[in-house]
Amino acid sequence: MTKKIIAFGASSSKTSINKQLATYTANLFENVSVEVLDLNDYEMPIFSVDKEKENGMHPLAKEFYTKIGSADLLIISLAEHNGNYSSAFKNILDWTSRINAKTFQEKPVLLLATSPGARGGSSVLEIANQRFPFQGAVVKGSFSLPSFNDNFDSTKAEITNLEYKQKLNNLVAQIDF
Repeated sequence: MTKKIIAFGASSSKTSINKQLATYTANLFENVSVEVLDLNDYEMPIFSVDKEKENGMHPLAKEFYTKIGSADLLIISLAEHNGNYSSAFKNILDWTSRINAKTFQEKPVLLLATSPGARGGSSVLEIANQRFPFQGAVVKGSFSLPSFNDNFDSTKAEITNLEYKQKLNNLVAQIDF
């Protein structure tokens, strides 16, 4: 049976560089099926216990949680907003954590981050590496691509910097799921 990768950029940007990186990385794996999620398909009201009490669990939270559960490997590329998760991703995480605090359901996860800046989203990557295991992620590795516009060709959808390309390829080769 073919293993399934669920990949997404943790951003609601229609031109998300993190979605590009997640898609690129997912396609480095061989003999798998890849499904790329768009966070815009899971836009919900800002989570509050009052909204949950009044309206129940949002159906998009249930759908997102089910998608996570269907994966053999999750590839999440985190956008960094003010040193932390994007509000779009955080809201989805808040909703789905009400279904199960172990949102990631003990799935293997490859964490990525990129940004136009030289730090490549390393602050949010550090936060996720520390936090996600508490939420049921089995973190298999992480990778930061700095200066996205200098190191990734969006037209060809690939990393152009050979050092970073090799580093990511080596990481992918080590991930067993």
